Amino acid sequence: MFVSKTHAQEDRLSERDLLLHTPAKETPSVKRDTPPIVPLGTDFQNSVLLLNNRFRVDSDVDKVTMLFFRDTGSAPVVLVRPDGSKLFIENEEEDPNVKWYETQTYDMITIKKPMPGPWQAVGQVLEGSKVMVIADIVLDAQPIPLNIYSGEVIKQTAVLKNNGKQVDFSALRDVVSLTIDFVSNNNPNYDNFGLGSRTIASFQDNGEGLDEMADDGVFTGQLNLSIPSGEWRPTFGIVTPMYNRKQIHETVILHPNPIFINVNVDETNEAEHVIMIDTESKHIKLDSLLLDGKVTHPNGSTDNVTMTETNDLVKVIKVKNDSFGIYRIKLTAFATTADGREVVINVPEHTFVTVAPPELEPAATLELKANDTSIKPVQPTAMIQPKEPLTATDTVSLIIAINLFIFVFGGIGIFLVLNKRKYPNDHTMLRCKIVCFTLVDRLKNLRKSKGKSEADK
Repeated sequence: MFVSKTHAQEDRLSERDLLLHTPAKETPSVKRDTPPIVPLGTDFQNSVLLLNNRFRVDSDVDKVTMLFFRDTGSAPVVLVRPDGSKLFIENEEEDPNVKWYETQTYDMITIKKPMPGPWQAVGQVLEGSKVMVIADIVLDAQPIPLNIYSGEVIKQTAVLKNNGKQVDFSALRDVVSLTIDFVSNNNPNYDNFGLGSRTIASFQDNGEGLDEMADDGVFTGQLNLSIPSGEWRPTFGIVTPMYNRKQIHETVILHPNPIFINVNVDETNEAEHVIMIDTESKHIKLDSLLLDGKVTHPNGSTDNVTMTETNDLVKVIKVKNDSFGIYRIKLTAFATTADGREVVINVPEHTFVTVAPPELEPAATLELKANDTSIKPVQPTAMIQPKEPLTATDTVSLIIAINLFIFVFGGIGIFLVLNKRKYPNDHTMLRCKIVCFTLVDRLKNLRKSKGKSEADK
């Protein structure tokens, strides 16, 4: 349950039955789309189980948002006001003070100027549902490094905090959507100039992918950095059916992939192809570079690549030249940046092509051609002479021919268009199509009749 109050009311503190309220702390990095949110109840009371689905609203509450989790597919809850009157989901259409969002598993209800006193929720509310009072929900995420690299694999973890304390209620993950957007700084010196925003990650707490454990309150996302390099502002988004939050972090620079691949292709067809892997020295320490991946040959065979020796030499991979076509190199690099950060980087796939040499004619065929007197040597006078430049007369004739071609076919095109507009059901192109179809049918019938006559014979 959430509650919003005016600033004047924040100065008053009252205690009544289960519900207390205290002012929420401001978070400078949070952009608010709704008025300040303050909690109802103490830390102990905010975590107690609902008592017969009853709760109390103070007289000075301006706005209350309630969240009820229920059995999957069950009907929305019904709220009973302190005076006994009922509030149904259909009331949202006729009462501007009520906003009701419902799914298969929960109801989120916002009421302006709620009636003070004890309320009750009637419905198949899940056993174990808590009185959830969210004062100021924020995403507490690890800071993103200021220098990151295209293709880098970054595991990002975060927790939801409510008024400075971690939210450990797993059902809340179905209500809140957590994402990271990169927003371009529009610096014309970088490739991402004018690209707007890109969503690079969504957070999950389901124990899949990089998330270590489901329902532990730690949300995990993997940044997808296959976007143009440049200056980006990470923006963390928290979206609920009733309100949105945005947290803007410090600008980061996404650098191009710092791992380079060069290949010396064997053209003798007797040796090996040599693949060399180097790094951008101002970003990656070459002596920390480890590699893992594979090389795929044109015939489909693969060579696994694993290089664990650490030295300051360019890494060299030798590949057997056993087929002709496209070779594909896909590597993952493990290294240390110049500022001491450990990174994992997916290197873009590198390809190179080998071509089979032309086949040599047998020696016997060459001797036969040498002794064949019917083959006459090409005389110097028979060589192709260079074309003479066009004269002025030729140029004028060519221009006239081109204009005539444009005039004739352009006129035909204009005629067909105007004819179709004037006679939409009997235009010239339609008649031509009918004639073509008629000819085709006649040819088919003619072939059939010939086939029958031949069969009769």
